[in-house]
Amino acid sequence: MSPSNPDSTASFGHGDTSVSCLKPENGFVDSLSLVHSEKAVEELLQQTPVEGMDEHLIEFSEALRTVAKALRRAAEGKASAQAEAAEWKRRYELEKTRNIQMERKAQIAEQNGNIDCGRVKNSDKQLMQQNELDKIFDECCMKHGICSHEVLRDRGSDSSSNVDRSKMMRKASFKLSWWCKGENGDQHKHDIVSFEKGNITTAERSSKQISLKWESDPQTVLILTKPNSVSVRILCAQMVRWLKEKKKLNIYVEPRVRAELLTESSDFNYVQTWKDDQEILLLHTKVDLVITLGGDGTVLWAASMFKGPVPPIVPFSLGSLGFMTPFHSEHFKECLDSVLRGPVSITLRHRLLCRVIRDAAKNEYETEEPILVLNEVTIDRGISSYLTNLECYCDNSFVTCVQGDGLILSTTSGSTAYSLAAGGSMVHPQVPGILFTPICPHSLSFRPLILPEHVTLRIVVPFNSRSPAWASFDGKDRKQLAAGDALLCSMAPCPVPTACQVDSTSDFLSSILDGLHWNLRKTQSFDGPRELQDIIQI
Repeated sequence: MSPSNPDSTASFGHGDTSVSCLKPENGFVDSLSLVHSEKAVEELLQQTPVEGMDEHLIEFSEALRTVAKALRRAAEGKASAQAEAAEWKRRYELEKTRNIQMERKAQIAEQNGNIDCGRVKNSDKQLMQQNELDKIFDECCMKHGICSHEVLRDRGSDSSSNVDRSKMMRKASFKLSWWCKGENGDQHKHDIVSFEKGNITTAERSSKQISLKWESDPQTVLILTKPNSVSVRILCAQMVRWLKEKKKLNIYVEPRVRAELLTESSDFNYVQTWKDDQEILLLHTKVDLVITLGGDGTVLWAASMFKGPVPPIVPFSLGSLGFMTPFHSEHFKECLDSVLRGPVSITLRHRLLCRVIRDAAKNEYETEEPILVLNEVTIDRGISSYLTNLECYCDNSFVTCVQGDGLILSTTSGSTAYSLAAGGSMVHPQVPGILFTPICPHSLSFRPLILPEHVTLRIVVPFNSRSPAWASFDGKDRKQLAAGDALLCSMAPCPVPTACQVDSTSDFLSSILDGLHWNLRKTQSFDGPRELQDIIQI
């Protein structure tokens, strides 16, 4: 087939039916012609005999159907665009009419000698309009997070204005605000973005090292110990006696530890404890410092006792692995003396706030008692032989469907725990984020993620799940999640401050080198000349 002239009309037909390809006018195809063309294609497809066609004719008919669909979409798109353009034109004409009416009223007021009164009314109207605009902009900020709070105004039309015309067009100013789910939102933001003269800059999230300096001397110390350990019991007695005699501090211990101390000697009757859970909730108002004698599990237990603010924790290493326990018990007097004197470097360890929402709940705020975790929350299949089926959402955006043994939502402090064993990455504990790590996923492409701190994760057990799921929080408080139940996880507002021996980075690197023997290998041998080897040895 020879090429046709683009200005001419090409037709393909069968019988009396033809499809015309008309040249567009002004770059747009008329919607009526598109509809007629689509109908012509449909009639052509209906009239063309199917029997006896070869493969080329079948492909041609499929191509015609594709063309018909494209014509239909183009017609619908053009109709929608025309309707939108008509709406904008109507709004423009309405605004233009209002402006003309306001100008006529102002002219009439000037002609009648009421110039001042007219200006006052005009200014009142402009003030009301400006207030309405500010209200709209504020609503926009709460919804989208970024908008302009100043509008460029043409001040040249104001005869009484003394503003230079060179300053008329200046850079628009706007405000960056953090989006939150209302007053009851569970997202806690920090001011890390600043704005000045139209330029966006990021403020420093935190100093290189966080230092704690006492403004007044500590008065009360809480000592928590690992149970069923003779060495820990002996060290606890020595520490209590030294803190009371040398530092004159008030000492709190657990009821179990107080009974053990009184069994050893009646001289420990000055040690205080609590009677019920209500007194535990008020411990943070009495205790200035917490001392843990054990491993990382003792630090987790200390963090779980405080549902809100947590006093600074001084963790001593008396366990098998110590990623959060940098202090050694052999030098506890020097360590405690340095901490009590201050200043001391601390690590702010973030916690996760977890809430279980049952299927029968009416809204997201009708939840069970929230649970705080320092390491991780694990959702697994329990004793069931079926794969775990979980739907995951991040700020109401669908993430993925987990099929496997389960899922781990971990803090950066817990990155060296269960998440690391499941293939997750090790992360510095002061990095604000949530680790999203699958457990033995049923897909090789399902790799771990690290999500920002301000998101809210929602894990839902779908109704088509073969079995319920089980959630455990720092290895305890196991809860069953039936079909329709959901688990919400977000960053808790109160972190856990732990004292550092050197600083947060040095302690973290030392812990993975000593505890995990990270990248421990023999140095590669050198096969250079003999003279160079002798120089290196010297």
